[in-house]
Parts: sequence; C-alpha cells; structure tokens
Amino acid sequence: MKIREIEPEQDMAEWLRLRQGLFDDSTEAEHRQEMAQILAESVGCVLLAERPSGNLAGYAHIGSRKYAEGCTASPVAYLEEWFVDADVRRQGVGRALVAAAEDWAQRNGFSELASDTLIANEVSLASHLALGFTEVERQINFIKKLG
Repeated sequence: MKIREIEPEQDMAEWLRLRQGLFDDSTEAEHRQEMAQILAESVGCVLLAERPSGNLAGYAHIGSRKYAEGCTASPVAYLEEWFVDADVRRQGVGRALVAAAEDWAQRNGFSELASDTLIANEVSLASHLALGFTEVERQINFIKKLG
C-alpha cells in the first residue's frame, strides 16, 4: 500500500468517501466545506493510503494546534482525522498512515504528535495504544442551552 500526500485535483471524490465513513452524520456539503478548509490550512497535511488499483484505502489529516493535553511542546502536530476502510483494517494501513504522519511532523519541526478519540471508541483507543500513543486524559464535555 502506497502512502502519499493528497493531490486535490484527483483525490477529492475518494477522500470524500473516506470522510463519509468516519463522519457519517455530516452532509456532503458539510464535508466539502470542511475539506476546503483543511486544504487551505497553512500548516497541515492530508496523507492517503493508495491501493494498487489506485483507489484509496484510508487517510490521515495532520494539523497543528497551539496546545494539546499532556504535551510539553507548542505548537503540536495533531492527528485530527484518521480512517481506514473496513476491508483493509488490521493489515498495517493505519500503522503506515501514522508512521507517515510522524515523519511529516518531524520534517516540519514538531517534537510531539497528539490525537484524541471518543471515550466509547475502544477500537480507536486500542489502535492508538498499539502505535505508541500514551493516554493522558479522559474528558466528558457538557453544554447547557440558555434562555
């Protein structure tokens, strides 16, 4: 499986398909708006796992944040999104994407890579731990409507 940076002119449809697999509650219009914002970031990268057929099997979006829980450096490279098609999971595709994200982060002067997942996402938690991430905090967010 080849890992490479996105080529927006040719990869948008497949990247959209992958994002819909990760965020199935967003509309196509919302995805396209977010994708345009990601591509416009001054610091960041979208890495793709390409099958021998040329179709995509997964992606990782790496951004930059001023702060991430548990990190000592600022700014911090942040694994914002990470998804692998079900038919190629547990075959090293996610590991290859994260390794490429680490390489990108180091080449761009970052000393730490952070990420997050939902508390209930045990598969993602196990994947992060297997790839050398350390859990630093658990959090539950609240909201209260006013008025």
